[in-house]
Amino acid sequence: MIKLILAQGNGGEGVSASVDSVNETLPWVKQAQDFLNDYAYDFGMRLVAALAILLVGRFVVGLIMSGAARAMKKTSVDEILIRFAQNVLKAVLMVVVVMASLQTMGVELNALTAILAASGFAIGMALQGQLSNFAAGILLVVVKPFRVGDAVDAAGVSGKVVEIHLFNCTLKTFDGILMTVPNGQITSSVIKNFSTEPVRRIDLVIGCGYGDDLLAVKQLLNDILNSHGKVLADPEPLVGVDELGDSSVNFMVRPWVKTEDFGAVKRELTEQIKLAFDAKGFNFPYPSRDLYMHQ
Repeated sequence: MIKLILAQGNGGEGVSASVDSVNETLPWVKQAQDFLNDYAYDFGMRLVAALAILLVGRFVVGLIMSGAARAMKKTSVDEILIRFAQNVLKAVLMVVVVMASLQTMGVELNALTAILAASGFAIGMALQGQLSNFAAGILLVVVKPFRVGDAVDAAGVSGKVVEIHLFNCTLKTFDGILMTVPNGQITSSVIKNFSTEPVRRIDLVIGCGYGDDLLAVKQLLNDILNSHGKVLADPEPLVGVDELGDSSVNFMVRPWVKTEDFGAVKRELTEQIKLAFDAKGFNFPYPSRDLYMHQ
């Protein structure tokens, strides 16, 4: 029993008597006093130890994160993957520190671990689609089928890659629309990267009339390609008869250009060929049918 002695003599005896009367009137006061006497010191020491583990653990985690960041930056690992690995490592280490702190406080971790496992399973089932996108994002970062700035065709969307995230990618279509595409759809479809190779081939099909001079048309097409400043000599451009169509003789015209010049050169060649055909009197025949009337 704890007694308060505030003064000596008769005044002190009155205070002691009043405390005894309170204890007899309110039993929970005595129980609280007994609890503090028995457990306060032990609880206080556990609390101090737990706080010390949290502070020291946080400091150690910071040192580990700094060392890991320096080590990963010395490698050729992508920056997105580095940030993701840092976040995961920090979360795991902090969970370990917190659990060690709770165990020092005397908290039973078996039940807590079971609750966390069940919660993780439920969350995983609810976010199954997002986890699939997340795994696909890791695959994109590691394999690198494209980079920011590349012109691609992925999951049916054509455009330039603006951002690559762990759950989705942002593409800007060639008509200026931003499209957010889930990573799962990208990795499960064919990915065309138009920017990876330094040169590309332009495929044109040019038709002339059956009455035109075939060799003269071929020579004209070769001259147009050879005179264009952005058409590469190596690989050598190809001009040849592709098929005898219903209404025209079709030439395949296949020059090679630098990747960044692809669109502009294709438009320029199409225009030059049309103007040259007009100047030479060659025909671009319309589809036609012969109709025979029988009486």
